[in-house]
Amino acid sequence: MFGSFYLPPFVYMIAGALVLPLLPKKTRSTAFLIFPLMTLLVIWTSPFGEISSVSYAGYTLTLVSMDALSRIFGTIFALIAFIGGVYAFNVKETAQQSAALLYAGGAVGVVFAGDYFTLFIFWELMAVASAYLIWARRTKEAQQAGMRYILVHLFGGSLLLSGILLHLSSGGSLRIEQIAPNASLSSWLILLGVGLNAAIPPLHAWLSDAYPKATIAGAVFLSAFTTKTAVYVLIRLFAGWEILIFAGVIMTLYGVIYAVLANNIREILAYHIISQVGFMVTGVGIGTALALNGAVAHAFCHILYKALLFMGAGAVLQTTGISQLTNLGGFARYQKATLALYMIGAFSISGFPLFNGFISKSMIVSAAGYAHYDIIMLLLMLASVGTFLSIGLKLPYFTWFGEDRGIRPTKTPKAMLAAMGIASFFCILLGVAPSLLYAYLPYEATYSPYTIPHLLEALQIPAFTFVAFWMLRGKLAGSPTITIDTDWFYRKPAGVVRTVFVDWVSVFFDAAERKSLALAHFISELSKNPVRFFFHDDSASTLYSPGRYRQPITAIMLFVLFGFILFAVAAIFS
Repeated sequence: MFGSFYLPPFVYMIAGALVLPLLPKKTRSTAFLIFPLMTLLVIWTSPFGEISSVSYAGYTLTLVSMDALSRIFGTIFALIAFIGGVYAFNVKETAQQSAALLYAGGAVGVVFAGDYFTLFIFWELMAVASAYLIWARRTKEAQQAGMRYILVHLFGGSLLLSGILLHLSSGGSLRIEQIAPNASLSSWLILLGVGLNAAIPPLHAWLSDAYPKATIAGAVFLSAFTTKTAVYVLIRLFAGWEILIFAGVIMTLYGVIYAVLANNIREILAYHIISQVGFMVTGVGIGTALALNGAVAHAFCHILYKALLFMGAGAVLQTTGISQLTNLGGFARYQKATLALYMIGAFSISGFPLFNGFISKSMIVSAAGYAHYDIIMLLLMLASVGTFLSIGLKLPYFTWFGEDRGIRPTKTPKAMLAAMGIASFFCILLGVAPSLLYAYLPYEATYSPYTIPHLLEALQIPAFTFVAFWMLRGKLAGSPTITIDTDWFYRKPAGVVRTVFVDWVSVFFDAAERKSLALAHFISELSKNPVRFFFHDDSASTLYSPGRYRQPITAIMLFVLFGFILFAVAAIFS
């Protein structure tokens, strides 16, 4: 807000995406960093309330509705866009830079949207912009994964839009408001559309399929926005829906199990996005003030440490060209800084005291206990064991230590280390001083993470996990195999679907085109001199050869058959 003139927070990053291509190449990376900072400034200088709206088609669209919930999500989105820009400082592809800003701007637009229509527009903007960060890798696998990604998200967007339209047609308001648990079709369609972006199984496989195939910098942005905007919408609309408790717990365990089986280091991290978002979804389902604050705090902390972990994995891929765990190992002494910064992220996600994951994840676990979901609480703690096992032990051990395979990485770019340093700083800062985050959480609840019982519990779990890992490390080394996930159900039939609905249809229309051209040629020849077809002479003998008329006659038969099919279809549906 500048005087009486106000631009919504999302405008700055979306405008930045459009302006970057017009700037000199040398200044684009620096200019990239300005737009998230401007967004952050506007977020923290704007008052609470509905502060930007327009009228359209008889509806009032609220472009910006500011409250404590939207502000904290907008803050972390702008902050991680800045950190991601630092990490990608050496990326010179303008389209990738613009796509990243557009993606971040879409996420900011979602969290400040005050109506369903505005939310949907930014929802779809995110899907399109993020897909380019996968395609920009320019490998065959990335192209295919990006196509699957965009199709899945367009399907999810269709579910969301269908639910919104049904909600409006039944007399519901366009304003975004809490939805009471009910069995209305519109509510379930909206929940399914949002649940797909949250990667709730079985609607999750797009994430583990696409994120490991994205560009090195693109994966950092992908890890931050899509699933966390979905968590925001779940908090805004579906707090207290008990089904989300069970969905969230399934996510925590499902992601952990598949992460242990995965061999690609970025795929391991991708599966742990599913697991960690599961904690947030569980908190939303519990629905108490403490649980919702836990979901918000964990989303904030997760964005920081997950981006840090993806930056560490990206640095390995950048400097070695290798991402398969079974092909890595033995070069820790050449990447001491990268390893140290990665481990800050690993300790954070594992919930170690003095790191930010400790002050957020424990809030959700405690909320489950206070709400008397004892089994849920134990399952969440079990998922925490698996997190430390794969992210804190398996991945760093077999990536940087283990068998020396003669890998000698190139020097890690300073911009990458700087971005990892910034993220690490916030991971430690919030872990040491949780009140810096707690003071801005949107719901009235108090929580103290640093109690003696909680500290003992937080130290015992990783200690026993480390002992188990060390004893079984030979069996946890991984294998160069492909783990089948639910995407099998749409990837496996893809060849048959393409054959039937693309190849066969293409063959039919190609044949119809050839026959049509032959018929046109026949009519053209006939119109030149019809008399020659009634009198046999030597000059016209070639016109009477059977092969001469096979093409046009076949074309006529095709048109008759096609007309009969149309007539039959019309008769059936009339």
